Amino acid sequence: MSMEQQSVFVRECVARGWCRTATFLRAYAEAARLVGEPVSLTDRQLRRWRQPRPPRPRPRAWRVLHAMFGVSPTDLGFPGPAPLGVAIDDPPERTTNVDRRAFVADTLGSAAGLTLPRADSVNTAHLGELREGLRSLIALDDAYGGGDIRSLAVRHLRRIRRVINTANYSESIGRQLHLLAGESAEHCGWLCYDADEQDPARRYWGEALATANMIRDPGLEVLVLASLSMQAIHEDRPRDGFELARAARRRAESLESPVLLSLLAAREARALAGMRDDHGARQCLAQAMRLASRPGRGRPTPSWAAFHGPAELDFVQGLLYTEAGHHRAAVPFLRAALSRQDRAYGRNRALYQLTLARSLVRAGEVDEGAAEARGTLEQLVEVESGRVTRRLAEVRDLLAATNAAAARESVEALSAYVRRG
Repeated sequence: MSMEQQSVFVRECVARGWCRTATFLRAYAEAARLVGEPVSLTDRQLRRWRQPRPPRPRPRAWRVLHAMFGVSPTDLGFPGPAPLGVAIDDPPERTTNVDRRAFVADTLGSAAGLTLPRADSVNTAHLGELREGLRSLIALDDAYGGGDIRSLAVRHLRRIRRVINTANYSESIGRQLHLLAGESAEHCGWLCYDADEQDPARRYWGEALATANMIRDPGLEVLVLASLSMQAIHEDRPRDGFELARAARRRAESLESPVLLSLLAAREARALAGMRDDHGARQCLAQAMRLASRPGRGRPTPSWAAFHGPAELDFVQGLLYTEAGHHRAAVPFLRAALSRQDRAYGRNRALYQLTLARSLVRAGEVDEGAAEARGTLEQLVEVESGRVTRRLAEVRDLLAATNAAAARESVEALSAYVRRG
Protein backbone atom coordinates (compact mmCIF):
# COMPACT_ATOMS: atom_id res chain seq x y z
CA MET A 1 0.00 0.00 0.00
CA SER A 2 1.41 3.42 -0.97
CA MET A 3 1.73 6.27 1.49
CA GLU A 4 -1.15 8.03 -0.30
CA GLN A 5 -3.44 5.05 0.29
CA GLN A 6 -2.58 4.69 3.98
CA SER A 7 -4.88 6.13 6.63
CA VAL A 8 -3.74 9.09 8.70
CA PHE A 9 -3.42 6.82 11.74
CA VAL A 10 -1.19 4.35 9.87
CA ARG A 11 1.00 7.14 8.46
CA GLU A 12 1.49 8.62 11.93
CA CYS A 13 2.37 5.18 13.32
CA VAL A 14 4.98 4.74 10.57
CA ALA A 15 6.43 8.18 11.30
CA ARG A 16 6.95 7.15 14.93
CA GLY A 17 8.41 3.72 14.20
CA TRP A 18 5.30 1.81 15.30
CA CYS A 19 4.80 -0.13 12.07
CA ARG A 20 4.78 -3.62 13.57
CA THR A 21 1.87 -4.77 15.67
CA ALA A 22 4.05 -5.90 18.58
CA THR A 23 5.91 -2.56 18.62
CA PHE A 24 2.69 -0.55 18.70
CA LEU A 25 1.16 -2.73 21.42
CA ARG A 26 4.23 -2.24 23.61
CA ALA A 27 4.13 1.53 23.09
CA TYR A 28 0.38 1.57 23.81
CA ALA A 29 0.82 -0.44 27.04
CA GLU A 30 3.59 1.92 28.20
CA ALA A 31 1.45 4.98 27.42
CA ALA A 32 -1.48 3.49 29.33
CA ARG A 33 0.79 2.86 32.32
CA LEU A 34 2.20 6.39 32.23
CA VAL A 35 -1.20 8.08 32.19
CA GLY A 36 -2.75 5.65 34.66
CA GLU A 37 -5.40 4.17 32.35
CA PRO A 38 -6.13 0.47 33.09
CA VAL A 39 -6.81 -0.47 29.47
CA SER A 40 -5.29 -3.03 27.10
CA LEU A 41 -5.36 -3.40 23.32
CA THR A 42 -5.72 -6.57 21.24
CA ASP A 43 -4.35 -7.34 17.77
CA ARG A 44 -7.92 -7.35 16.44
CA GLN A 45 -8.69 -3.88 17.80
CA LEU A 46 -5.50 -2.51 16.28
CA ARG A 47 -6.36 -4.00 12.87
CA ARG A 48 -9.73 -2.23 13.03
CA TRP A 49 -8.03 1.07 13.87
CA ARG A 50 -5.80 0.67 10.81
CA GLN A 51 -8.78 0.47 8.47
CA PRO A 52 -9.57 3.46 6.20
CA ARG A 53 -12.67 4.12 8.33
CA PRO A 54 -11.74 3.12 11.88
CA PRO A 55 -14.32 2.88 14.68
CA ARG A 56 -14.31 5.47 17.45
CA PRO A 57 -12.14 4.27 20.39
CA ARG A 58 -13.69 3.91 23.81
CA PRO A 59 -13.04 6.73 26.32
CA ARG A 60 -10.01 5.16 28.03
CA ALA A 61 -8.45 4.12 24.72
CA TRP A 62 -9.14 7.64 23.39
CA ARG A 63 -7.18 9.14 26.28
CA VAL A 64 -4.25 6.78 25.70
CA LEU A 65 -4.12 7.57 21.98
CA HIS A 66 -4.25 11.30 22.73
CA ALA A 67 -1.33 10.85 25.13
CA MET A 68 0.71 8.70 22.69
CA PHE A 69 0.46 11.00 19.69
CA GLY A 70 0.08 14.36 21.41
CA VAL A 71 -2.96 15.24 19.27
CA SER A 72 -6.66 14.49 19.44
CA PRO A 73 -7.57 11.11 17.87
CA THR A 74 -9.89 13.05 15.53
CA ASP A 75 -6.71 14.40 13.91
CA LEU A 76 -5.59 10.77 13.39
CA GLY A 77 -8.70 9.96 11.36
CA PHE A 78 -10.92 8.57 14.13
CA PRO A 79 -14.55 9.70 14.09
CA GLY A 80 -15.60 12.31 16.63
CA PRO A 81 -16.71 13.86 18.75
CA ALA A 82 -14.61 12.83 21.72
CA PRO A 83 -16.42 10.39 24.05
CA LEU A 84 -18.16 11.93 27.03
CA GLY A 85 -15.79 12.60 29.94
CA VAL A 86 -12.77 13.13 27.70
CA ALA A 87 -11.39 16.66 27.62
CA ILE A 88 -9.77 17.57 24.32
CA ASP A 89 -7.52 20.56 23.73
CA ASP A 90 -7.78 22.79 20.69
CA PRO A 91 -5.97 21.23 17.72
CA PRO A 92 -2.39 22.38 17.16
CA GLU A 93 -1.90 25.45 15.03
CA ARG A 94 0.61 23.59 12.88
CA THR A 95 0.93 19.96 11.88
CA THR A 96 4.66 19.40 11.95
CA ASN A 97 5.91 16.86 14.48
CA VAL A 98 7.47 18.09 17.70
CA ASP A 99 11.23 18.27 17.40
CA ARG A 100 12.04 15.66 20.00
CA ARG A 101 15.71 16.59 20.16
CA ALA A 102 14.85 20.21 20.92
CA PHE A 103 12.31 19.13 23.52
CA VAL A 104 14.81 16.90 25.30
CA ALA A 105 17.49 19.57 25.16
CA ASP A 106 15.06 22.05 26.70
CA THR A 107 13.89 19.80 29.52
CA LEU A 108 17.34 18.54 30.49
CA GLY A 109 18.97 21.94 30.46
CA SER A 110 21.52 21.51 27.67
CA ALA A 111 19.81 24.32 25.77
CA ALA A 112 18.52 26.61 28.50
CA GLY A 113 17.46 29.32 26.09
CA LEU A 114 15.02 27.17 24.13
CA THR A 115 11.30 27.37 24.79
CA LEU A 116 8.53 24.93 23.95
CA PRO A 117 6.16 26.72 21.55
CA ARG A 118 2.52 26.80 22.53
CA ALA A 119 1.60 24.99 19.34
CA ASP A 120 3.56 21.89 20.29
CA SER A 121 1.70 18.96 21.82
CA VAL A 122 3.11 16.84 24.61
CA ASN A 123 2.79 13.07 24.33
CA THR A 124 4.01 10.11 26.38
CA ALA A 125 7.45 10.15 24.74
CA HIS A 126 8.02 13.67 26.03
CA LEU A 127 6.63 12.74 29.43
CA GLY A 128 9.03 9.81 29.54
CA GLU A 129 11.98 12.09 28.77
CA LEU A 130 11.00 14.48 31.55
CA ARG A 131 10.63 11.62 34.02
CA GLU A 132 13.96 10.13 32.95
CA GLY A 133 15.58 13.50 33.66
CA LEU A 134 14.30 13.39 37.23
CA ARG A 135 15.41 9.77 37.66
CA SER A 136 18.92 10.69 36.50
CA LEU A 137 19.12 13.60 38.95
CA ILE A 138 18.00 11.37 41.82
CA ALA A 139 20.61 8.71 40.94
CA LEU A 140 23.37 11.34 40.83
CA ASP A 141 22.21 12.74 44.18
CA ASP A 142 22.26 9.28 45.78
CA ALA A 143 25.82 8.71 44.62
CA TYR A 144 27.41 12.12 45.07
CA GLY A 145 25.16 14.26 47.26
CA GLY A 146 23.13 17.25 46.20
CA GLY A 147 25.69 20.06 46.13
CA ASP A 148 26.33 19.97 42.38
CA ILE A 149 22.88 18.62 41.48
CA ARG A 150 20.65 21.27 43.00
CA SER A 151 20.90 23.92 40.27
CA LEU A 152 20.15 21.28 37.61
CA ALA A 153 17.14 20.06 39.58
CA VAL A 154 15.75 23.59 39.94
CA ARG A 155 16.14 24.17 36.19
CA HIS A 156 14.41 20.86 35.48
CA LEU A 157 11.48 21.87 37.70
CA ARG A 158 11.21 25.24 35.94
CA ARG A 159 11.03 23.56 32.56
CA ILE A 160 8.31 21.20 33.70
CA ARG A 161 6.35 24.22 34.92
CA ARG A 162 6.89 25.91 31.56
CA VAL A 163 5.63 22.86 29.69
CA ILE A 164 2.55 22.80 31.93
CA ASN A 165 1.80 26.45 31.21
CA THR A 166 2.67 26.74 27.51
CA ALA A 167 2.15 23.38 25.78
CA ASN A 168 -0.95 21.52 24.59
CA TYR A 169 -1.70 18.11 26.07
CA SER A 170 -4.54 15.81 27.02
CA GLU A 171 -6.14 15.76 30.46
CA SER A 172 -4.41 12.51 31.38
CA ILE A 173 -0.99 13.82 30.28
CA GLY A 174 -1.70 17.00 32.24
CA ARG A 175 -2.22 15.05 35.44
CA GLN A 176 1.08 13.22 34.93
CA LEU A 177 2.87 16.52 34.26
CA HIS A 178 1.53 17.98 37.51
CA LEU A 179 2.56 14.81 39.37
CA LEU A 180 6.05 15.09 37.88
CA ALA A 181 6.21 18.77 38.88
CA GLY A 182 5.26 17.82 42.44
CA GLU A 183 7.89 15.06 42.57
CA SER A 184 10.51 17.43 41.15
CA ALA A 185 9.62 20.13 43.71
CA GLU A 186 9.93 17.51 46.46
CA HIS A 187 13.36 16.54 45.15
CA CYS A 188 14.46 20.20 45.10
CA GLY A 189 13.31 20.39 48.72
CA TRP A 190 15.37 17.32 49.56
CA LEU A 191 18.46 18.81 47.91
CA CYS A 192 18.06 22.00 49.94
CA TYR A 193 17.65 19.89 53.08
CA ASP A 194 20.81 17.95 52.23
CA ALA A 195 22.61 21.28 51.79
CA ASP A 196 21.34 22.20 55.29
CA GLU A 197 19.28 25.10 53.89
CA GLN A 198 16.00 24.47 55.64
CA ASP A 199 13.88 27.48 54.64
CA PRO A 200 14.03 26.85 50.88
CA ALA A 201 13.51 23.15 51.59
CA ARG A 202 10.25 24.04 53.37
CA ARG A 203 9.12 26.19 50.44
CA TYR A 204 9.69 23.46 47.87
CA TRP A 205 8.02 20.85 50.05
CA GLY A 206 5.06 23.20 50.57
CA GLU A 207 4.71 23.49 46.78
CA ALA A 208 4.91 19.72 46.39
CA LEU A 209 2.28 19.16 49.09
CA ALA A 210 -0.07 21.66 47.43
CA THR A 211 0.34 19.77 44.14
CA ALA A 212 -0.36 16.45 45.87
CA ASN A 213 -3.58 17.88 47.31
CA MET A 214 -4.60 19.39 43.97
CA ILE A 215 -4.25 16.15 42.00
CA ARG A 216 -5.22 13.99 44.99
CA ASP A 217 -2.18 11.74 44.74
CA PRO A 218 -1.59 9.83 48.00
CA GLY A 219 1.87 8.63 46.97
CA LEU A 220 3.21 12.15 46.53
CA GLU A 221 1.48 13.29 49.72
CA VAL A 222 3.14 10.50 51.73
CA LEU A 223 6.54 11.35 50.24
CA VAL A 224 6.27 15.03 51.21
CA LEU A 225 4.93 14.35 54.71
CA ALA A 226 7.77 11.88 55.28
CA SER A 227 10.27 14.52 54.18
CA LEU A 228 8.75 17.17 56.44
CA SER A 229 8.90 14.69 59.34
CA MET A 230 12.59 14.09 58.68
CA GLN A 231 13.21 17.86 58.63
CA ALA A 232 11.33 18.40 61.90
CA ILE A 233 13.45 15.72 63.61
CA HIS A 234 16.61 17.33 62.19
CA GLU A 235 15.52 20.73 63.56
CA ASP A 236 14.86 19.29 67.03
CA ARG A 237 11.07 19.48 66.69
CA PRO A 238 10.36 15.85 67.58
CA ARG A 239 6.66 16.32 68.35
CA ASP A 240 6.09 17.82 64.89
CA GLY A 241 8.19 15.05 63.39
CA PHE A 242 6.08 12.41 65.09
CA GLU A 243 2.76 13.94 64.00
CA LEU A 244 3.94 14.30 60.41
CA ALA A 245 5.23 10.71 60.29
CA ARG A 246 1.97 9.46 61.81
CA ALA A 247 -0.04 11.43 59.21
CA ALA A 248 2.10 9.99 56.41
CA ARG A 249 1.62 6.50 57.80
CA ARG A 250 -2.18 6.85 57.87
CA ARG A 251 -2.19 7.89 54.22
CA ALA A 252 0.29 5.16 53.30
CA GLU A 253 -2.02 2.40 54.55
CA SER A 254 -3.92 2.51 51.25
CA LEU A 255 -0.67 2.04 49.29
CA GLU A 256 -0.12 -1.36 50.98
CA SER A 257 3.68 -1.29 50.75
CA PRO A 258 5.36 -2.99 53.75
CA VAL A 259 8.72 -1.31 53.08
CA LEU A 260 7.12 2.14 52.91
CA LEU A 261 5.24 1.52 56.16
CA SER A 262 8.50 0.30 57.71
CA LEU A 263 10.25 3.52 56.70
CA LEU A 264 7.52 5.63 58.29
CA ALA A 265 7.54 3.55 61.48
CA ALA A 266 11.31 4.15 61.67
CA ARG A 267 10.68 7.91 61.35
CA GLU A 268 8.20 7.68 64.21
CA ALA A 269 10.84 5.86 66.26
CA ARG A 270 13.35 8.67 65.67
CA ALA A 271 10.79 11.27 66.69
CA LEU A 272 9.79 9.38 69.84
CA ALA A 273 13.43 9.07 70.82
CA GLY A 274 13.70 12.86 70.50
CA MET A 275 10.68 13.13 72.82
CA ARG A 276 12.53 10.92 75.33
CA ASP A 277 9.96 8.15 74.90
CA ASP A 278 12.48 5.31 74.67
CA HIS A 279 9.87 2.57 75.15
CA GLY A 280 7.69 3.93 72.35
CA ALA A 281 10.74 4.35 70.11
CA ARG A 282 11.76 0.71 70.62
CA GLN A 283 8.24 -0.47 69.86
CA CYS A 284 8.08 1.55 66.62
CA LEU A 285 11.51 0.33 65.53
CA ALA A 286 10.54 -3.30 66.22
CA GLN A 287 7.44 -2.77 64.08
CA ALA A 288 9.58 -1.23 61.33
CA MET A 289 11.81 -4.32 61.38
CA ARG A 290 8.84 -6.68 61.15
CA LEU A 291 7.40 -4.79 58.20
CA ALA A 292 10.76 -4.69 56.39
CA SER A 293 11.07 -8.46 56.69
CA ARG A 294 8.11 -8.92 54.30
CA PRO A 295 9.21 -7.01 51.18
CA GLY A 296 7.61 -9.52 48.81
CA ARG A 297 4.12 -8.93 50.17
CA GLY A 298 1.73 -6.14 49.33
CA ARG A 299 2.42 -3.63 46.58
CA PRO A 300 5.89 -2.72 45.27
CA THR A 301 8.02 -0.22 47.17
CA PRO A 302 7.92 3.33 45.74
CA SER A 303 11.21 4.11 44.01
CA TRP A 304 12.01 6.96 46.44
CA ALA A 305 11.88 4.53 49.39
CA ALA A 306 14.23 1.98 47.79
CA PHE A 307 17.09 3.04 50.09
CA HIS A 308 15.20 1.72 53.13
CA GLY A 309 16.24 -1.73 54.25
CA PRO A 310 18.49 -3.58 56.72
CA ALA A 311 21.27 -0.96 56.51
CA GLU A 312 18.91 1.92 57.26
CA LEU A 313 17.27 0.05 60.15
CA ASP A 314 20.66 -0.73 61.67
CA PHE A 315 21.54 2.95 61.32
CA VAL A 316 18.32 4.03 63.06
CA GLN A 317 18.97 1.54 65.86
CA GLY A 318 22.46 2.98 66.29
CA LEU A 319 21.07 6.52 66.35
CA LEU A 320 18.53 5.60 69.03
CA TYR A 321 21.34 4.32 71.24
CA THR A 322 23.70 7.23 70.65
CA GLU A 323 20.95 9.84 71.13
CA ALA A 324 20.14 8.18 74.46
CA GLY A 325 23.80 8.49 75.45
CA HIS A 326 24.63 4.77 74.99
CA HIS A 327 27.46 5.32 72.54
CA ARG A 328 29.23 2.00 73.04
CA ALA A 329 25.99 0.11 72.40
CA ALA A 330 25.47 2.12 69.18
CA VAL A 331 28.80 1.09 67.65
CA PRO A 332 27.96 -2.48 66.48
CA PHE A 333 24.74 -1.29 64.83
CA LEU A 334 26.50 1.56 63.04
CA ARG A 335 29.22 -0.84 61.87
CA ALA A 336 26.54 -3.20 60.54
CA ALA A 337 24.79 -0.33 58.77
CA LEU A 338 28.01 0.69 57.03
CA SER A 339 28.85 -2.86 55.95
CA ARG A 340 25.34 -3.43 54.57
CA GLN A 341 24.95 -0.12 52.74
CA ASP A 342 24.94 -0.36 48.95
CA ARG A 343 27.89 1.49 47.41
CA ALA A 344 25.50 3.22 45.01
CA TYR A 345 24.48 5.40 47.99
CA GLY A 346 27.78 7.25 48.34
CA ARG A 347 26.43 10.09 50.47
CA ASN A 348 24.73 7.68 52.89
CA ARG A 349 27.91 5.63 53.27
CA ALA A 350 29.90 8.76 54.15
CA LEU A 351 27.23 9.82 56.67
CA TYR A 352 27.13 6.34 58.23
CA GLN A 353 30.92 6.20 58.58
CA LEU A 354 31.15 9.65 60.16
CA THR A 355 28.32 8.78 62.56
CA LEU A 356 30.23 5.63 63.51
CA ALA A 357 33.36 7.75 64.08
CA ARG A 358 31.37 10.12 66.29
CA SER A 359 30.04 7.28 68.46
CA LEU A 360 33.51 5.72 68.76
CA VAL A 361 35.01 8.99 69.98
CA ARG A 362 32.17 9.53 72.44
CA ALA A 363 32.62 5.95 73.67
CA GLY A 364 36.28 6.69 74.43
CA GLU A 365 37.69 4.82 71.40
CA VAL A 366 39.51 7.91 70.11
CA ASP A 367 42.11 6.19 67.92
CA GLU A 368 39.52 4.04 66.22
CA GLY A 369 37.17 6.98 65.78
CA ALA A 370 39.95 9.08 64.25
CA ALA A 371 40.78 6.27 61.81
CA GLU A 372 37.14 5.96 60.71
CA ALA A 373 36.86 9.73 60.23
CA ARG A 374 40.00 9.89 58.12
CA GLY A 375 38.72 6.93 56.13
CA THR A 376 35.89 9.05 54.78
CA LEU A 377 38.12 11.72 53.24
CA GLU A 378 38.90 9.81 50.05
CA GLN A 379 35.21 9.17 49.52
CA LEU A 380 34.31 12.80 50.29
CA VAL A 381 36.29 13.94 47.24
CA GLU A 382 33.23 12.78 45.26
CA VAL A 383 30.47 13.70 47.75
CA GLU A 384 29.02 17.20 48.07
CA SER A 385 26.55 17.36 50.96
CA GLY A 386 26.02 20.03 53.60
CA ARG A 387 24.79 17.43 56.10
CA VAL A 388 27.90 15.30 55.59
CA THR A 389 30.20 18.32 55.93
CA ARG A 390 28.44 19.34 59.14
CA ARG A 391 28.82 15.82 60.59
CA LEU A 392 32.49 15.82 59.63
CA ALA A 393 33.03 19.16 61.40
CA GLU A 394 31.26 17.73 64.46
CA VAL A 395 33.63 14.73 64.52
CA ARG A 396 36.64 17.01 64.04
CA ASP A 397 35.59 19.13 67.04
CA LEU A 398 35.08 16.03 69.19
CA LEU A 399 38.55 14.76 68.26
CA ALA A 400 40.11 18.16 68.94
CA ALA A 401 38.49 18.23 72.39
CA THR A 402 40.16 14.95 73.36
CA ASN A 403 43.61 16.49 72.97
CA ALA A 404 44.90 13.01 72.20
CA ALA A 405 48.16 12.83 70.26
CA ALA A 406 46.75 10.17 67.94
CA ALA A 407 43.83 12.45 67.01
CA ARG A 408 45.85 15.53 66.04
CA GLU A 409 46.79 14.35 62.57
CA SER A 410 43.16 13.48 61.87
CA VAL A 411 41.99 16.87 63.15
CA GLU A 412 44.36 18.62 60.73
CA ALA A 413 43.17 16.52 57.78
CA LEU A 414 39.49 17.01 58.62
CA SER A 415 39.98 20.75 59.14
CA ALA A 416 41.63 21.05 55.73
CA TYR A 417 38.60 19.39 54.12
CA VAL A 418 36.11 21.60 55.98
CA ARG A 419 38.04 24.74 54.90
CA ARG A 420 37.93 23.61 51.25
CA GLY A 421 34.20 22.99 51.57
